[in-house]
Amino acid sequence: MTALLGSFDALGMVLLIPLASAFVLALLPGYRVTAMLNVLASLLTLLSAVSLLFVRPEIGRLLFVDDLNVVFIVLNALVGFTTSLFSASYIGHELETGRLTPTYLRFYHAMYQAMMFGMNLALLANNIGLLWVAVELATLTTVMMVGIYRTHEALEAAWKYFILGSVGIALALFGTILVYVASQPVIGEGLDAMTWTILIERAARFDAALLNVAFVFLLLGYGTKVGLAPVHAWLPDAHAEGPTPISAVLSGLLLNVALYAVLRFKMLMSANEAALAPGPLMVTMGLSSLIFASFMLYRRRDIKRLFAYSSIEHMGIITFAFGMGGPLANFAGLLHMTMHSLTKSAIFFAVGNIAQAKGTQKIADIRGLTESHPVLGWGLLVGVVAIAGMPPLGIFMSEFLVVTSTFARQPLLAIPLVLGLLVALGALLWRVTGVAFGTPTGRMEPVKASYLPMFVHLALVLGAGLYLPPAIVSWFQHVAALLG
Repeated sequence: MTALLGSFDALGMVLLIPLASAFVLALLPGYRVTAMLNVLASLLTLLSAVSLLFVRPEIGRLLFVDDLNVVFIVLNALVGFTTSLFSASYIGHELETGRLTPTYLRFYHAMYQAMMFGMNLALLANNIGLLWVAVELATLTTVMMVGIYRTHEALEAAWKYFILGSVGIALALFGTILVYVASQPVIGEGLDAMTWTILIERAARFDAALLNVAFVFLLLGYGTKVGLAPVHAWLPDAHAEGPTPISAVLSGLLLNVALYAVLRFKMLMSANEAALAPGPLMVTMGLSSLIFASFMLYRRRDIKRLFAYSSIEHMGIITFAFGMGGPLANFAGLLHMTMHSLTKSAIFFAVGNIAQAKGTQKIADIRGLTESHPVLGWGLLVGVVAIAGMPPLGIFMSEFLVVTSTFARQPLLAIPLVLGLLVALGALLWRVTGVAFGTPTGRMEPVKASYLPMFVHLALVLGAGLYLPPAIVSWFQHVAALLG
């Protein structure tokens, strides 16, 4: 454990704070104290993550920070903190209404911090075996949280998530083993043959045939966690049946962590000239996910399932962009990933409040929100306009860059890409019109939760659409160049 956490520098604190908090929270009774400590721990993790932008610890054999993973770790910590704020009031309401009991809630906040530890560890791992273990840890904690309501539907969703996630992680393990086997003749046995910084330096000499097979398994394995079609089936159920804060974390964070693993191995493949180009496989899965999810949006009757399929759509766009590669497409992929995390988590904050106020997640039973709950209704409307890719919000900019880079390099691919975006746009605007406008229906309970996390995210997305600071542009451009 000492070797893993290292000294008490910023890197160590990003891991130590959530890990220690998980143990402490597991021992504490009551909800209010644990909710406050959960928020405090998430804030301290965020501050430690931000400090990594200014101070880079030395590269270790198990952990490291570079220009790529620091993007993910800061975004992870930011959304983790704002979600903890939303979670405090949301789960409190669930206790008051009896949907959750203190017994079922006993380890909720401990699992939240354990999940943050797992995701942070995956992002900071300099060992491909440790990366796999960390992704599995994050998955298992979210499985437990998805089934927290202990209803038949919640347990079924958790079990489905566990089974499909286990299949995916088994495929990723086999791919990881193949990479280790390919590296042994060049590096030798031991930890060095699994250390990312050593692997990338010597990847040009690895057996290309082994790398090709490994990447197929890695893409399918980690792609299951990304939510890419056709290995996406766990995602809509997990979103619909679990607590809404976990839906926000799944869409805004865990999918990114799995995508990060895919990008690391894509870089490894690109460093070996004899290996197959990983881009076409990523483009195929990304485009398939986009088109499939876009049409499926029209068939959703549950508002959380609707936005779960929206997450599949947008992870498809991001995977497509990174598969296209090149400075512009990679820049667009990074920007879209950031904007999607902020926007989708804001939407789930709104949806969670809506479900509590109306007592239902059925779209047909939710009407006239802008009249019955004006702040909540207009907040949801802005979030949906943003996620649909309308100007002047940040996702419009990233989608515009994806489309223009595709037109410039592969015009034929731009046709299904634009088609998928337009189909999704129509579905989202059609659905949100009925929810936001018209005569209010159903319960009219006041919303007790804070709107602050939702509007902070939406303000960041709007600001990014209007003006991106030159420092962020330069940073993303540099990372885009690293991705090849």
